[in-house]
Amino acid sequence: MKKQKLFNLYGFVNRLTNKGGNFIRKDIGQKIKELRNTRGLTLKQLSEKSDLSVGFLSQVERGVASIAITSLEKIAKVFEVDLSYFFTLPQKHESLIMRSYEQEVFSVEESRIYHRLANDTDGKMLEPMLISILPNQSREGITPYSHNGEEFVYVLEGILTVLIDDEEYQLNPGDSIHMLSTIPHEWANFTNKLVKVLCVSIPRIFERK
Repeated sequence: MKKQKLFNLYGFVNRLTNKGGNFIRKDIGQKIKELRNTRGLTLKQLSEKSDLSVGFLSQVERGVASIAITSLEKIAKVFEVDLSYFFTLPQKHESLIMRSYEQEVFSVEESRIYHRLANDTDGKMLEPMLISILPNQSREGITPYSHNGEEFVYVLEGILTVLIDDEEYQLNPGDSIHMLSTIPHEWANFTNKLVKVLCVSIPRIFERK
C-alpha cells in the first residue's frame, strides 16, 4: 500500500455500524444541514443534485437514519468538500484492548476509508486496519507498484480485485492474500458494491497522530 498523507478529519464517527457500512452519528447529519444552509440549498435542491430522496436526507440531518459511505460521497461532491470533512482526528487510547465501538476513522482518501484496529501502536511493527474501498473505481491510473514490507489482506465483504504484476485476481469474502510488498501490486474495487478488508502490514505506513 502507498504512503498516504493523513487528512485533517472534521466530523466524528466511531465505527461502521452494519454490513452496508452505514454511519448513524448525528454529527454527520448536522454537518450536512450546516453545509446545505450555508450554500442556501433546500432539501429538494440537495435531493435533485445528489440523487437522494428528500425524506431520506431529512432523516439523516435529524440523526434518525444511517447513511452509507457511497451516499455520503454524493453529498460531499455536491458541496465540493472532501469526504474527510465529515470525520475527526482519532483520539489516542492507551489500552491494549480495542473495543468495536472504539474503532475510529484515521485517514480518508479518494477511494478508501481507513479504520485503525489497535490502540497503542508505539514501538509496534504491525499495523492492523479495517479498510473500506468505495465502489465503481476507474481502471485509469491504477498501476501495480512495489515497496518495502509485507502485507496480509482478508476480504470481509464484497469482491476485491488484486493486481499482481500482469495478473488480475478477484478475491471474494473469506479469501485472503499474504505477500511481500516488493512484488508489484495494487488493489481496486471495480464493482458497484462496497468492499471491506482486514489488512495487516509491515512496516507501518501511517504515523500515529
